[in-house]
Amino acid sequence: MARAAGDEDVFQAIACPTRRALIDALGQGERNVSDLVASLDITQSAVSQQLAILKSAGLVGERAAGRFRYYRLRAAPLAEVDGWLNRYRAHIERQLDRIGQVLDSLPDQAKPSPASASSRRRKRSP
Repeated sequence: MARAAGDEDVFQAIACPTRRALIDALGQGERNVSDLVASLDITQSAVSQQLAILKSAGLVGERAAGRFRYYRLRAAPLAEVDGWLNRYRAHIERQLDRIGQVLDSLPDQAKPSPASASSRRRKRSP
């Protein structure tokens, strides 16, 4: 889909942790700015600024109801991200298969047991 000049790129829009948190919050349903401010513990100005970027990328829709504006997730643009990630899923799965083959080829006594692995993690903790 062609973008108008000034429209945000979906990848740029999701690069910011605050915007990802807003996407997550809106994924639970439509919300107004006050709800988002309270749930994310950031300023109203910051929420409004980040929502504007998400709207520009097409990830957020808006509707007015009286003096309030309600925002909702528009997940369709995330298909672009999913398509890009799909190119790498096969590679990741091959790597995980190789790790599994190496672990399967280890003698049983060389394989760490789940209990010993968790006890090593506990010992490292302060």
